[in-house]
Amino acid sequence: MNLHKLKEAEAYFLEIYPQGFEDVGLLPIIKRHNTAKIGEQVRELFAKENFTQPEIICENFTKIVSKSTLISLFEKPKVRDMIKSMRMERRDMFAIGLYEMLYGDQKEGFDTLVEVLSFYSLAKWSIVTLIPYYFYRDKEFFIKPTTTKNIITFFEIEGLVYKPRPSYEFYVQYTKVLECMRAEVSEKISPNDNAGFTGFLMMAMEE
Repeated sequence: MNLHKLKEAEAYFLEIYPQGFEDVGLLPIIKRHNTAKIGEQVRELFAKENFTQPEIICENFTKIVSKSTLISLFEKPKVRDMIKSMRMERRDMFAIGLYEMLYGDQKEGFDTLVEVLSFYSLAKWSIVTLIPYYFYRDKEFFIKPTTTKNIITFFEIEGLVYKPRPSYEFYVQYTKVLECMRAEVSEKISPNDNAGFTGFLMMAMEE
């Protein structure tokens, strides 16, 4: 990782937004994405007791995808159509995958979701990582392909090769890198919302 570039990005960001993510200049962006409110809803919709009913879990997944500004408008109807067309056994598998990602064996859950989504050509990073991110905004990262590729290139991160098909191994490695980067900057720009931190990196690259 190029620490010099990260420190330059931090200095520039704090020059524009002295209060970091508490700065009034960022309020419109924060309100638009509304991750805190959606995060609360996700923790309610995907509470442990709801996983006894896979159909409800699948419906709730569609609800969050439709609300989220993190998912592209192009993908939203595809997810809706996928859930509508799912056979019961795949709904069960999908619910099991999400349950394991949130409460159990994360690798098993990740791999199960990728397997189910592959049937519908929707095994995409954004769709796999959406619910875990909202559920644990301070711990899990939402992976957006273009942003991820740019972060790896711009900050000269060695040993990481992005691939379009989601893999748990890459997710673990990339998460560790982002956590190390977050530890190097001011608390003002490493809030308890990991999408905020990757948003900071994205803005740094744009500038």
